[in-house]
Amino acid sequence: MRFISLQENLRRGLNIVGHVTTKNVNLPILNNILIKAENGNIELVSTNLEIGISHQLRGKIENDGQFTVDSKLIMEYVGLLSGGEKVKVEEKEGELRIECGSYKTKIKGESAKEFPLIPTIPKINFYSCKTEELKKALNSVIFAVSNSENRVELTGVFFYFNKNKLSLAATDSYRLAEKEIEVKNSNLEEEYKIIVPAKTIQELLRILSNLESIPSEDNQETRFYLSENQILFTVDSVDLISRLINGHYPDYKQIIPAKSQTEALVERTELIRAVKAAALFSKTGINDITLQFIKDKIVVSAFSGASGESQAEIEADITGGDNEITINYRYLLDGLSNIDGDKVKIGVLNGGAPCLLKPEKEDGYLYIVMPIKQ
Repeated sequence: MRFISLQENLRRGLNIVGHVTTKNVNLPILNNILIKAENGNIELVSTNLEIGISHQLRGKIENDGQFTVDSKLIMEYVGLLSGGEKVKVEEKEGELRIECGSYKTKIKGESAKEFPLIPTIPKINFYSCKTEELKKALNSVIFAVSNSENRVELTGVFFYFNKNKLSLAATDSYRLAEKEIEVKNSNLEEEYKIIVPAKTIQELLRILSNLESIPSEDNQETRFYLSENQILFTVDSVDLISRLINGHYPDYKQIIPAKSQTEALVERTELIRAVKAAALFSKTGINDITLQFIKDKIVVSAFSGASGESQAEIEADITGGDNEITINYRYLLDGLSNIDGDKVKIGVLNGGAPCLLKPEKEDGYLYIVMPIKQ
């Protein structure tokens, strides 16, 4: 195997695939990146048996072949080479030889024969959406995923494909985030409900950030190919395939409040400031703050026998009667940070029901925080 590629292209490609590699005592080759030069394509591949990533690398092939090398070692070495320079890569006598300017190295590796096969999904029917919209949507829900393995289905993001709509949802039972975006449908008639592991979503978001540095059209699309237990994301030069979480996602729609006794429209940044000030005096481990809705203001307060108390009043447009709710300030700040726009809508039924947050201009996003019952 022998090929030539620009340093920045090789560095970016290695960063795209390299982070998914893992140390495995029983299968040490999983710590390696597979480099393939075949049929006119240079491809970088990695897997941890849960997720598989492949990236088509730009370059010129002189000899076909494939080889695997330690991901961390080659990523760090190529990252130190001069940008803009051509990198010559050659596999010879069980080593990967790299030349770039005055730099030369030999990296010991392993035969590609031992590298596990990456599963494939036929690229026939698919859903697609604008990549930038997908990135924003995933970022607006991923933080609400559960970290507990007690309910495995909550450790992923729920994808509900229905014709030309995709609903994304995540919950840890204490709060819930949902975002709806438009998708294109290529001949898929039925609806799909799947749960994608949070680690897969985090890896996808990292890849999308890496791809931002590659010049592309503003309307760049991501495609979703589905099978019974896997999903394939295809964007630009990258394929990411992942297993799905088996199980049924809870019917979260039933906890979304259908009505509110009190609704408030408030400046988002002002509310964030008041919540952070009150948070300094919340009870350790409980993180409780109280929101009181009175006429034309929201009173944000907290009390701790150990540290003292805080109270701040913020102007707000309030409809409905006076109300009060106590919630976890960390969960509230997470929601406020992921709402677009200058103002946020808050809906409260009573102190024992979930608090609903939405952007002032409806954009398919909602966020719910469960109350702390006194």
